[in-house]
Amino acid sequence: MTQTDKPLDQTVTSGEADLDDLRRRLTSWLSGRPEVAGGAGGSGDSGDSGDARVTADGPGGVEVGEVTRPEASGMSNISILFDACWTSADTGERESAQLVARMCPLDDAFPVFPVYDLARQFDVMRVVGEHTDLPVPLVRWLEEDPAVLGSPFLVMDRATGVAPVDNPPYVFGGWLLEMSPEQRAELQRESVAVLAAIHGIDRPAELLPSLAPARPGEDDGLRAHVDEQREYYEWTVREGGLRIPVIEKAFAWIEANWPADPGPDVLSWGDARIGNILYEGTTPTAVLDWEMAALAPAEVDLGWFLYFHDLFQDLAVTYGFPGIPDLFDHDQVIGEYEQLTGRTVRDLPFYYAYAGLRQAVILARIHRRRIEFGEAEAPDNPDDYVLHNTMLYRLIAD
Repeated sequence: MTQTDKPLDQTVTSGEADLDDLRRRLTSWLSGRPEVAGGAGGSGDSGDSGDARVTADGPGGVEVGEVTRPEASGMSNISILFDACWTSADTGERESAQLVARMCPLDDAFPVFPVYDLARQFDVMRVVGEHTDLPVPLVRWLEEDPAVLGSPFLVMDRATGVAPVDNPPYVFGGWLLEMSPEQRAELQRESVAVLAAIHGIDRPAELLPSLAPARPGEDDGLRAHVDEQREYYEWTVREGGLRIPVIEKAFAWIEANWPADPGPDVLSWGDARIGNILYEGTTPTAVLDWEMAALAPAEVDLGWFLYFHDLFQDLAVTYGFPGIPDLFDHDQVIGEYEQLTGRTVRDLPFYYAYAGLRQAVILARIHRRRIEFGEAEAPDNPDDYVLHNTMLYRLIAD
């Protein structure tokens, strides 16, 4: 496998903001919410003055505790953690919650994706929470005015649990590697059940009209999904990138191997992997990260789910580690999924290769971002912008 600088423990740069200032702004904004006694019902002012020690002397008795950042935060967004108390406008009782504000990337953060649609994420999380028993964090508020915190944001309840880490990948060490094979088998079953529950939501297109294809009259979810990925790739090229042979050959392979019958569209999680699930033991306690949700065949998620683990396992073997070879055996996962859903999984090799293509476009953009922030050098071979290019070449050759 072709490697880049420090591929297993990469530095990630995200936008910065003064946390004390964010605390003041959050207090002012929350005081203006209609759910808060005395709230004006608006988004509040910017809260650009006042002491950082916020006390319950504003409308609704709003208190916001210390604002912090999670130890690990994604590159496609900024998350901040805070506790808040307020007086309910409905009951007059004091309420409190541990919250997360998820913000759009700042303009100077070299975004990984061209669009970060918080309203769509808010709607998807709300629908999944209402129509399944999955532990999706309660989404409380959506603020689309960038003047409040400097970027649009949504606020949701904070979840507990731990996720298998990406950087360095969980196959190199940690709690999942230390589990017994029986515990990992149970975690696998629970994780596959998450996919089955998401895909079991009835009438997703009616519940989530914001996921409708961008092109009028287009009702083929797979076609729309692939076209969107190609547009994303072209955007990365226009935004300071370059054409990458392995990606373009993979797009050609996808078109040449199109499924005869892609099957019905479901609500596709999009970033379907265990790194986006929090666990307590083997039990999921939160299902996170819905920015890539779409209407697409169920196999889009299954391919991504399996490919992501295999990519990490391939990295482990490349660097002389055993990894976790007993986790996410393809036949086992397919059998468990089919038993839970009553569906027959079709054309998985196509969707598995498509997952490799999707990840290649994202990794190429991330590597370009690292170059922008001085964390890596530009490789001589364009394919080396894609960490797993050898694995992807192997897939499309087969």
